[in-house]
Amino acid sequence: MIFKKKDILDMESLSEQEITFILDTADKMKDISERPIKKVPTLRGKTIILFFQEPSTRTRVSFDIAAKRLSADSISISASTSSIVKGETLIDTAKNLEAMNPDLIVMRHTSSGAPHLIAKLIKASVINAGDGMHEHPSQGLLDLMTVREKKKKLEGLRIAIIGDITHSRVARSNMIGFKRMGANVVVCGPPTMIPKGIDTYGVDVTHNIDDAIEDADVVMMLRIQKERLQSFLLSTLREYSKCYGLNSQRLKKAKKDVLIMHPGPINRGVEIDTALADGPYSVILDQVKNGVALRMALFILLGGGKHEYTN
Repeated sequence: MIFKKKDILDMESLSEQEITFILDTADKMKDISERPIKKVPTLRGKTIILFFQEPSTRTRVSFDIAAKRLSADSISISASTSSIVKGETLIDTAKNLEAMNPDLIVMRHTSSGAPHLIAKLIKASVINAGDGMHEHPSQGLLDLMTVREKKKKLEGLRIAIIGDITHSRVARSNMIGFKRMGANVVVCGPPTMIPKGIDTYGVDVTHNIDDAIEDADVVMMLRIQKERLQSFLLSTLREYSKCYGLNSQRLKKAKKDVLIMHPGPINRGVEIDTALADGPYSVILDQVKNGVALRMALFILLGGGKHEYTN
């Protein structure tokens, strides 16, 4: 079989074999970041545009570092510094970028489906770096990579995802990804933060955090997205923390070798106690570290020609 996808737009369109191949490729990329000279010539001469219409720190920087470590030329564009502020449409912006002949465009946008629209219009490969409340596939893949690295497997694990499921594109990518790789997923949050149609993902649902954490191999806490919340979805942050925040007492219900994950940025003391975020069970910084390797793998697979893999 040959990895021949033009774009990475969501987890839904990735098969189990494709996900495994991406993770295997990312594992090989980690070594590059440990070298004294952290650069290889693999994508020399390639041009990668980072088009972030939404604010981002770790995702944008992670993609940028990944591009530079492969010797690609990377150009960052934000909405505030583009012609969008002058009224240019997204389609016109994309066509103008296409006219400059880039090889890859990494795109984050507030509107769900925006990267899918652009991918249909241009020849360059498109990577979705988060679209609205839809998906964040590179985050989902780096989370799978981190769990597989620590647990040596994905199949059969119990993954608890806790927080604002409704507004979380990370939760959607992870629900799809972990289920596709054979894990058991339970989601937990206030009823106002569990979206309609959650049953279509094949996950278990509870509103009791203690039930969700019971015997969990992985506890993934989600950020309270204050910028997307409406007041009636949440009474107070203090009450949310009391009912759905992760603390040491609650963590005792999980397995002894549990992994604590968070896609960041963290609201310390709200969704997770500082002692746990910085404690021995936390792999939050491993997620960030693996993000560079995973994004290097995506650049190579999309921009470096055809790649064969065995099924």
